[in-house]
Amino acid sequence: MLILIAGPYRSGTGDDPALLAANLRRLEEAAWPVFQAGHVPMIGEWVALPVLRGAGGTSVTDPVAAQIMYPTAERLLAHCDAVLRLPGASAGADQDVAIAQKRGIPVYHSVSEIPGYAG
Repeated sequence: MLILIAGPYRSGTGDDPALLAANLRRLEEAAWPVFQAGHVPMIGEWVALPVLRGAGGTSVTDPVAAQIMYPTAERLLAHCDAVLRLPGASAGADQDVAIAQKRGIPVYHSVSEIPGYAG
């Protein structure tokens, strides 16, 4: 399965680059267990941030970011087979879960729930 890892990225950071990077690292920590379970991990920021830079943006606070960040996750969900929702407040991750549920895509709340996970 292609599994979108959703969780806090901007939430609680005040858009501080160091805190954004720390949140991205937390999202990426789930990538290896997803991969070990036999699936392909995906994080929306892996796609959205290069697109943002390509559009001339230098930060998630740039006006163009609103046209890229959430829409990227929504487009990715058209191709994903599941969502892994990590803990923490996140409007974007909550939106990903709502879209997944609307589309009938499974939502897992722990890597241990993912089929094939061996711990």
